[in-house]
Amino acid sequence: MAVQVVYWSGGGNTQAMAEAVAEGIKEAGKEAEVVEVSSASMDELQNATAFAMGCPSMGVEVLEEGEMEPFVAEVEQFVSGKTLALFGSYGWGDGQWMRDWVERMETAGATVLNGEGVICQETPDEDAVAECKSLGSALAAHA
Repeated sequence: MAVQVVYWSGGGNTQAMAEAVAEGIKEAGKEAEVVEVSSASMDELQNATAFAMGCPSMGVEVLEEGEMEPFVAEVEQFVSGKTLALFGSYGWGDGQWMRDWVERMETAGATVLNGEGVICQETPDEDAVAECKSLGSALAAHA
């Protein structure tokens, strides 16, 4: 089964990060599937040992509220014991939305790789893409 990389992206920055995470998974020898949150399968995620989720910072440093927040709330119910990779881009602020998301997933019983998500400001640069690939590679080891 392919490792799922589920994301929500408004302007394409988080999508670019999702594709880099998937590249890292593939480079580590596993299959990866990049999926927009609206098309994600809860059944597949429930059966997975590890998967990735990406969402940019929105509003006052929160997850996107229309699709991603309800999705994450559902994932929260079954994420205990799973390994997660979290990532996303932001326009301003200091990454509080990601710290909150990591804490939320850890409280629900998940292991978040590196103890933190990978974030970048605006469009991912070479360093951010490399971080995302590394995150994908680390995730593949748990899949």
